[in-house]
Parts: sequence; C-alpha cells; structure tokens
Amino acid sequence: MERASERRTASALFAGFRALGLFSNDIPHVVRFSALKRRFYVTTCVGKSFHTYDVQKLSLVAVSNSVPQDICCMAADGRLVFAAYGNVFSAFARNKEIVHTFKGHKAEIHFLQPFGDHIISVDTDGILIIWHIYSEEYLQLTFDKSVFKISAILHPSTYLNKILLGSEQGSLQLWNVKSNKLLYTFPGWKVGVTALQQAPAVDVVAIGLMSGQVIIHNIKFNETLMKFRQDWGPITSISFRTDGHPVMAAGSPCGHIGLWDLEDKKLINQMRNAHSTAIAGLTFLHREPLLVTNGADNALRIWIFDGPTGEGRLLRFRMGHSAPLTNIRYYGQNGQQILSASQDGTLQSFSTVHEKFNKSLGHGLINKKRVKRKGLQNTMSVRLPPITKFAAEEARESDWDGIIACHQGKLSCSTWNYQKSTIGAYFLKPKELKKDDITATAVDITSCGNFAVIGLSSGTVDVYNMQSGIHRGSFGKDQAHKGSVRGVAVDGLNQLTVTTGSEGLLKFWNFKNKILIHSVSLSSSPNIMLLHRDSGILGLALDDFSISVLDIETRKIVREFSGHQGQINDMAFSPDGRWLISAAMDCSIRTWDLPSGCLIDCFLLDSAPLNVSMSPTGDFLATSHVDHLGIYLWSNISLYSVVSLRPLPADYVPSIVMLPGTCQTQDVEVSEETVEPSDELIEYDSPEQLNEQLVTLSLLPESRWKNLLNLDVIKKKNKPKEPPKVPKSAPFFIPTIPGLVPRYAAPEQNNDPQQSKVVNLGVLAQKSDFCLKLEEGLVNNKYDTALNLLKESGPSGIETELRSLSPDCGGSIEVMQSFLKMIGMMLDRKRDFELAQAYLALFLKLHLKMLPSEPVLLEEITNLSSQVEENWTHLQSLFNQSMCILNYLKSALL
Repeated sequence: MERASERRTASALFAGFRALGLFSNDIPHVVRFSALKRRFYVTTCVGKSFHTYDVQKLSLVAVSNSVPQDICCMAADGRLVFAAYGNVFSAFARNKEIVHTFKGHKAEIHFLQPFGDHIISVDTDGILIIWHIYSEEYLQLTFDKSVFKISAILHPSTYLNKILLGSEQGSLQLWNVKSNKLLYTFPGWKVGVTALQQAPAVDVVAIGLMSGQVIIHNIKFNETLMKFRQDWGPITSISFRTDGHPVMAAGSPCGHIGLWDLEDKKLINQMRNAHSTAIAGLTFLHREPLLVTNGADNALRIWIFDGPTGEGRLLRFRMGHSAPLTNIRYYGQNGQQILSASQDGTLQSFSTVHEKFNKSLGHGLINKKRVKRKGLQNTMSVRLPPITKFAAEEARESDWDGIIACHQGKLSCSTWNYQKSTIGAYFLKPKELKKDDITATAVDITSCGNFAVIGLSSGTVDVYNMQSGIHRGSFGKDQAHKGSVRGVAVDGLNQLTVTTGSEGLLKFWNFKNKILIHSVSLSSSPNIMLLHRDSGILGLALDDFSISVLDIETRKIVREFSGHQGQINDMAFSPDGRWLISAAMDCSIRTWDLPSGCLIDCFLLDSAPLNVSMSPTGDFLATSHVDHLGIYLWSNISLYSVVSLRPLPADYVPSIVMLPGTCQTQDVEVSEETVEPSDELIEYDSPEQLNEQLVTLSLLPESRWKNLLNLDVIKKKNKPKEPPKVPKSAPFFIPTIPGLVPRYAAPEQNNDPQQSKVVNLGVLAQKSDFCLKLEEGLVNNKYDTALNLLKESGPSGIETELRSLSPDCGGSIEVMQSFLKMIGMMLDRKRDFELAQAYLALFLKLHLKMLPSEPVLLEEITNLSSQVEENWTHLQSLFNQSMCILNYLKSALL
C-alpha cells in the first residue's frame, strides 16, 4: 500500500522525457582521441549528465546516464571519462555507463587528473587522493588550505610519476607521487595560479595567473622564458597549437580569446566575444588548425585557423540560449518544432526529433540594413531588448513573415520569418502617439496568417496587415480598454476578436468592422488570456490566482478553477480542448479537466515553471523554468497506458518531481511502477443483462448459429470430390483412448471366436443428454442446463440434437413440447435473443410437417408466434427510428 500511495503523489499524466537546448555549462570540456576510429571526440557537461560529440561533424555521439547531483568537474583518458559530483566521482565507459565509483573524499571534488593507470582527485579541503583505476586508493596527501590551496594541477610531459600543483597563494610544488616526496617548490609570482598547461617543448609549462599574466616557465631550470599579459581579468584556460605554428591561446572571463606568437613574443590576434560568458575551456586539436571552445553561455564552438593573418573563424557550433527563457510555443501542426525566446535577445527553434534540425532566428536588430551597410562588429548598441511574448502562424510562412513579437519596454513589435530564419521586414507601431512610455503588451496573429493584432499598455488594440505592415484600424473609438491590455485573441474564422484589460473587463469585438459586441466584467484583473480556436474555449488567469473558462459562443463563464498559491505564469490547452494545463509561481503544474470541471493532476518542481506549451499532436508537454536554459519535455502517459482521470481529493499533497535530463533516466523502480495497474482504477464487470426490459444477445460467435438453416448447402459444398485413398502400407501405431490426456488402450480379449456380428439397436437408440434435460424441464420448468448444452455444441451437433427430438428418430411429442417451452423461456427473459430465433427457425424447418397434426405442439407454436411478433414489432420500431435520425444527420444541411 505504501508504494501505491507514493505513486499517487507523483504526476499521473506526465512523465519526464528529456531536455532540449542544453549543450554546455561552465565546466571545461574534455577532448579525447580515439585510436580505434582515428577521430577526435569532445565531451561537454550539461548538469547531471554529459554529451559526447564527434568533432568532425559536431554530431551527438552519446549522452551519459544521469548522476544524482550536478557534475562539478570532468576529465578523460584514452578509454574512460571521469565525472565528479559532490564528494564522489565515477568512471564512465563507452561515454555512457558508470563502471566504477570512487568514494573517499569528505568535501566537494574540484579537480581530476588522469595519470597513466591512476587518477588524481583534489577536494576543496586540500586533500589530494591518488587512485588506481582498477583497484582502490593508492596514496593520500593533505595540504593546508591557508598555506597552499590547490587551484591547478598538471602532469608534466616525460616527468615520470611527477605532478605539478599550482596554488591560490601563488606558489607551485612538484611532487613525486610514487615516493610521496615534495621535489621542489616554485615561489611563484605572488599572484594566484588559475591554469597550468604543458607546452609543446619538454620542461616548458604555461602558467596562467589571476592578474591576467601568462608565464612561460622552464621547470627544469626554474627560469621564466617569456611573459604575456591580458587586460581582461584572470586566465581561465590555455592551449598551444601543435600543427607547426608557434601560437598560444588564452581564455578570459569576459569571453575574449587572446592569440600570442611565441617566436615574436607578441599578441597577434584577438577573438573578441568568442563566447558571451567566460571561456570555460579551450583546446587546440593535436596537429590540426582547429580550436574547440565552450562556455557557460550554453555554446560549444569549433574555430578554424586558415586565414592569412592567423585569425580564427567559426567553423561549426552547437548553441542554445545563454540566458533564461521568456516564452516557448510549439510551431506548426506536426509537433516537431518549438520556438523559444530568451533574455539573451534571440529567438530560436528547437527540434524534438534531432538536434541537426535546430536553428536560430538570431538577435532582433533595430536597423538591419544599417548594420549590413556599415558592417558593425559590435551590434550590442543596435540590438532589440528580449522578446516577452510572440505569436506564430505557419499558414503563409513561405509568402511573408509569420511570427510577431513584442519586446521588453518597446512600443514597436517586430516580425520574423521562420523559413529565412531572420528578423522580418516590418516594425509595427501606431504612427501618432503622444506618450513615450507606452509599450506593446499582447500580440496575436490570425489563423490565416494575414493579420496581426497588437495590444498596448495604453489600452489601444490595433490591427496590422502582415504582408504590407499597413495599419488596418483600431478597436474602440480612442482605446479598447481603460487599463493596460493583458490579452488579445482572434477566433479561427476571423469573425470575433476577444480583448481583456487590467481594469477587469473582457470585450468581444467584430473583427471586420471593429464594433463592440459584448462586454463581460471579471471578478479580478486578468493576467493571461488563452484561446483554443478549435473549440472556442477561452482561458483566463486572474490576479487572484484563479482561472476562469469562457465559451466565446455564449460569452458566459462555464468553469472556474482555484487552487494555485502563486501568480499563474502560463497556460496551455490540450489539442482536443479537454484539459487546461496551468503553471504558476507556487512551483506547481496543474491539469484541469474541463468536461468534469475537476483537478485531475498536479505535481511540484524544484524550480518555478515560467512557460507551458502542449504539442499539437498531444504527445508532449514542453516547459521552461526560472534560471534554466533548457526546454523540458514531458511525455503524455495517457497515450500509451491506462490512466485514472478521477478528480484529486481536496487534501491532496503533490510531491516534487525531478526535471528530466538530456536522456531518459535509467530508473528500474519507475519502469516497475508503470507496469503495475493503478489501484485507483475500478474494474467494471458488465452483468449478463443490464435490464430485464432490454434485449440481450449471447456472446457466442456467429459461426455457432448463423448458418444453421444452410447446413445442407454447406455439407454439399464441403463434400470431397474423390473418396479417400487407402495408403499402401499403413504405419504401425499403438491405439489410444480418446480424451484430453492420452492413454494407451488395453488389448481386447477376444475369447469367443463365434461372436455375433448383429448390431444391438437398443444401444444406438439411447437418449442424448439434451433430451434427458428437456424431459427434466417439463417437470421442474428449468431449462438452463439444456440451453447450455446447446450453446456448447457446434452447428452440426445442434442439427443432430433437434432432429432426434421427433418420435421417428427416438424422441417424443413431450420432448418437442419441452423444447418449445425452452424457446418461450428465452424470449420471456429477452436473453440470447439471436440464439432463440436461430434454434426456433431450425426446429420449424425440420418438423414443420408434423406440427399441425399434434394439438399440444400447435398450441405451443401459436403462443410462441404471438410472443415473437410482439418482440420484433417493438424492436423494428426502434430500428426504424434510429435509421431515420441517421439518414437525417447524413443528408441535412446543418
């Protein structure tokens, strides 16, 4: 019972499927070379799992299984990937499966360094442990954090059993881990060490400092070869080219990369804004002019150095949103693309099928032509603020722009073209406005893709043509609402426009002539408005955390839901319009069943949901969350298993559900739970007869009764054309007794050689069980047993039994009378209706000639005739009525 109650607290309708749009975070990537496949692979962390990409095409090769906590650092050798989470770390084989977990640290691990058959881990308490990969702990060193807090670790090339450690205090130490000895301490440069990297030359190491300096140092002779300095803050990572060009790249916290020539000792190039956040990791591929970079801006990029001046140009990339999302909506009717707008100012499309179909529609630019003409490198000054709301329609996407969006704090709304993946031609705004502080607050686009409806904070609602960008009129004389417009919607036939304002009014307008049709006063100020065009159902989220549902035909409130404890951020209808799904700041996602008016599902998340969007095909629910960069997909369980849609009790306490990872969680218990039938579902056993007044048919197959009148024809058809041929030599077999369990027959004792060959007719003339039960029925008036015997027989058996009822074949008049009484009983009870008709028809066919000569049977037949006629007349009138309604519905012009 405990497991059942636990299962009820989780979501019954939605199961976490996977996350979209996550490619990288602030953990440095790891590059590996596969000697078997002769190609490079790059591994990036995305929270609780990591992705492995093939560098050649940047295609996703593998997604690892999820770990319990967020990964805090990664490393890899030729065969395994190591990922630390909390105070433990695990070794992953085949980029996916955990093969071993190393436990022993008390504090969080923040460095991992593969070292031959060993792996070195360092935690925040200054404890360094060397593990043997195939056995257990090998050596442990403890460092005093106040004197030497480890901030970087490196195994110098060709230095057997030695590691170089850098500290936040600025000094460096060289240790022999086999003999457990400190070999040398480098005094440093009185600035914290942030990065250590082996140079292509032996004994030479690049040391990155907090001050932005890079020191090229020979650790064999303890002498500095050269120094470089960047003005962009601490050095985050360093890498050297090994394809014949003496170039070093250094990353910075502001996303710039500096390229230094080691022969001329000078800065040769700057890659500004390579990432919009700090450069987490950069790696030159061995003997190739390719640089791999990743950052916390959710981007993985590969740069190629093939230009004359040695600058890098972007070759390939995988990129998601670099800031939390503001709005997501499914695009199109196939449920395979999700449009998402973000705080980073971009509009992107993510495919639910494969990452190769993802595309970015780019940043919104105030003047795209000016940017192209002047070739501005830094477009930050001309970029539009983030999109807050957008509406999209694919009906005319190949002819003109099909997306309209309003921006944070801006009056003008931008148009976007999905097919061209770019911002559109127009900025839609009223020409004459007296106030400067007016902003666009709500948008909608008609189902035909021709018109855009825009609501402003001043209460004005305007209509624009999407093809030409021309203003086509406004609703109301001066303004549609006294307060700010909170929502606009147009129905599927462009006949009705619905608008709502912060003053608490909902207004219905004629779309064509802009005349007010009806106005509804709401109990509270509305926050969100959503129209399901197919069913004409309008959802309104109010500021008092309640939801009202209206029918736009009758313009009346048909449902009211309350239960959320915080502001409702977004709502979504299921494609069939039966469910309304709402997401609120109380971290809950609730599903309301509109026909029954009940809450049927509720679950909590550890991060408040900002947006919800249901797939047009109904298979997935997409959500976005506070401070999360990804889109999270939840599969609709009701599509592939039986789900109880009973209302939740008033005292229901939902449990917190984990956000899905980039792959499905490998959890055995979850799969067991889905297999088990829900104890909430009540199994319904249909009675044999719902009501005595109703005609009930038997559950027997048609082959048992339908061909009873045509048995002679069937026998003729099935008669063999040639007599069966006797085999030349029949095989020997041991005779068995017929039955379910095979038994061997005992040999017959034929003692009397002069045995008579005359057949005893008395044995053949024995009465069948059916006849005996009919005789019993005459006495006790119970025919159930006799009827069951007939039900179990096949068509030939039934015919034989009915033939044997006549006196000529061993029966009697009494048995025939009893049979007719049995048919009468079946018609009285109105059960097995078709069997009664079939059995009676066969009986009449076989014995019709002798019935008039027997007064007893004639009387029974007369009674039966009136009974059958009465039943059939009633049924026929019902059939005729139904056929009449059906014909009318087919032909009437509704």
